Amino acid sequence: MKGMRLLITLLFVLALVVTGCSKATPTPTPKPAAQPTKAAEAPTKAAPQAKEKTLVLGFTASQTGKYAKESKEQTQGIQLWLKDLDKKGGIKLSDGTVIKFKVKYYDDESTKERVQQLYTKLITEDKADLLISPYSSGLTAAAAVIAEQYGKIMMTTGAASDSIYKKGYKRVYQIYTPASRYLTGAVDALKAWDPNAKKVAIVYEKSKFATGVAKAVKAYAEKQGMEVVLFEGYEAGTTDFNPFINKIEAAKPDAIIGGGHFQDGSTFAKQLYEKKTPVKMVAILVAPAVPEFAELGDAAVGVIGPSQWESIAKYSPESAKAAGIAWCGPTIDQFVSEYKEAYGYEPGYHAAGGYAAGLVLERAIKMADSVDPDALVKALDSMDVMIFFGHIKFDTGEAHGLQIGHDMVYLQWQKDQSGNLVRQIVWPEAAKTAEPIYPLQR
Repeated sequence: MKGMRLLITLLFVLALVVTGCSKATPTPTPKPAAQPTKAAEAPTKAAPQAKEKTLVLGFTASQTGKYAKESKEQTQGIQLWLKDLDKKGGIKLSDGTVIKFKVKYYDDESTKERVQQLYTKLITEDKADLLISPYSSGLTAAAAVIAEQYGKIMMTTGAASDSIYKKGYKRVYQIYTPASRYLTGAVDALKAWDPNAKKVAIVYEKSKFATGVAKAVKAYAEKQGMEVVLFEGYEAGTTDFNPFINKIEAAKPDAIIGGGHFQDGSTFAKQLYEKKTPVKMVAILVAPAVPEFAELGDAAVGVIGPSQWESIAKYSPESAKAAGIAWCGPTIDQFVSEYKEAYGYEPGYHAAGGYAAGLVLERAIKMADSVDPDALVKALDSMDVMIFFGHIKFDTGEAHGLQIGHDMVYLQWQKDQSGNLVRQIVWPEAAKTAEPIYPLQR
């Protein structure tokens, strides 16, 4: 029993010792968990994450047929704009969306039937979001019907006819100076250079565009007190102009005004030269503005042509500022340099017009900060801007979409000191780069 009591006593004492150690070395109180900083609680709002949206841009090009040369230039201008846009990474909207383009185009073979088939295909099968017109007023008129029918915005370039914009269309917009003002400057130049010149012969292609130009310049010449001694059209595809030249020589005009497109215009100019037709001035549509016109050699010398744009024109950020309007896009020098690098020669106005059509679409998307069609229409309606191509502003009244900002210049083929054919601006006075060859010496 004594042994048992001793054992219990020893266990009791040991328990007191253990308890005393526990009190002497208390378990450390855990530190409270670190509180998150304000930044962690409410992270800074990140910039909108860029998301790419690809639009389909559709058009037709006359890779074959009578408009092939002019259309090639126009298409190359469009393609250069797309290349430049890709270099910039697309069009950036404020919500972080980046707009890029996928291009779809077909050969319209220079025919209206193909144009209507292909624009329908572009819209219904290729799902084109935005459109650019084919080259020429006739083909553009055919395309405009389809674009408006499906509610698609279409920039028209290479198309100057006024009548397209008198049909009530609300989504078709013109880049070029209208046909009604295309050759009136040639009459002004003739009056300024020779107040005694009174007789004009007008010979023109029976195309939609050329007929509109011819009627407008006839009315203008008569209003200026001139006598139109010959007013006659020729069929598209005409290659023998001798019957018309005989009539011109019989009428004895001071000036010949007319033409149509490149093929007929260049042939007409060549045959006038070959027959040494005695006139003081020749002003022809379209053909003189195409670089290949120089291939006529001496037959090109002295021929005047209206031009929508020339690389020696004076449009610039400074001239935009002086006019009190915004400037947009590359300078003339930048455009010309890039075009020459891409294609190996200097651009004419057909190429510049192609680039301009894309640039105006780009400007509209930036103004709207959207690709919603209604927002783009609103932006285009309010646009008043200068680009390397000139002043761009659209009629919003009865002739909705008609170009009312842009003006023509008149070029003449001359020889430089080395005997090379070069284009000079001879009218208007404020834009001219050389004195005109007047009268023609043949």
